[in-house]
Amino acid sequence: MTKYTEFKQVKVRYTDKGKGRTIVLLHGFMESLDIWHDFSKELSKSFRVICIDLPGFGETPSIGYIHTMELMAKCVKAVMDKERLRRYVIIGHSMGGYVAMAFAELYRDNLKGLGLFHSSALADTAEKKESRNKAVSVVKNNPGQYVKIFFEPLFAPQNVKLYLNDIKVLQERAGSWSKQAIVNALEGMKDRKKLDWILEMAMFPVLFIIGKYDAAIPYESVLKQTELVKDADVLFLENVGHMGFIEERGRTLKAVRKFAGKCFYA
Repeated sequence: MTKYTEFKQVKVRYTDKGKGRTIVLLHGFMESLDIWHDFSKELSKSFRVICIDLPGFGETPSIGYIHTMELMAKCVKAVMDKERLRRYVIIGHSMGGYVAMAFAELYRDNLKGLGLFHSSALADTAEKKESRNKAVSVVKNNPGQYVKIFFEPLFAPQNVKLYLNDIKVLQERAGSWSKQAIVNALEGMKDRKKLDWILEMAMFPVLFIIGKYDAAIPYESVLKQTELVKDADVLFLENVGHMGFIEERGRTLKAVRKFAGKCFYA
């Protein structure tokens, strides 16, 4: 079921499927809640699943001139408050994981578990910040070209030909995002805080899904972060890049289902 709520004077789109304990799925940069179609369909057989269009993506409009991770976390909280939900698992892909970390800093008492799906608790390095600055320049000059070249490098090199149709779908969806929305998210990710201390203090389980060929989130860095967590579930994918929900849909879905069950019923 598609629903809407108001946040900062814009309508936020989200979907709400199934019954029971709640899992929140957050999409990454240049994506929308539609990436979770297969996951929400399967997970909603056992859980209530809420997927949210973060500001600037899908059907949720942009808010101002920078989408900080804290702003997006507050948007997520607005949806959960609208549904009167108090405790839930949040799993975020890439930028969605950054938002989940910001949520954990602001509202940790609401979390039963947190998942970093090809994501990280660290801030951008100086090199990554410079890369985002260059991306902002490209987007401002030629957003269509940016969309065209963005997705393919996120897949493991050996998987690109296998998933050309999926890449095309992602490109078609992203072609409708506004120039401002893309810039807002790039600026927000560039300025995000280092939050690995939250992993050390977490009183809830944390799931890490890691791709060996991830060009966006180096796997070595994330493996080190797994050592900070008292109760960590780790899925290391040997033949996957940054898009495990496509490249290894079955295994990643199984890992999310198992993790949610652990958080709620262990």
